[in-house]
Amino acid sequence: MEALLIQLVTGAVGGNVAGALLKNLSLGTIGNSIAGIVGGGVGGQILAALIPALAGGIGGQVAGGGIGGAILMAVVGLVKNAMANK
Repeated sequence: MEALLIQLVTGAVGGNVAGALLKNLSLGTIGNSIAGIVGGGVGGQILAALIPALAGGIGGQVAGGGIGGAILMAVVGLVKNAMANK
């Protein structure tokens, strides 16, 4: 349970960091956080399944959550921009 909570929190952080770095893809603070939370949960679980050695360590949970959150925020930002340009 703690692992999932860490992944969700670091996902929100990762989504907001990515939003700050990729201003053209940013969804705003709340949008970045929501996309990051979802991406952090999914990304953390995928990383734990692919690399079981990282599943037990807090470093792997932080990395999986943060990276997953950043990636999903960027993907949602790309889709949003593509839909707006139609």
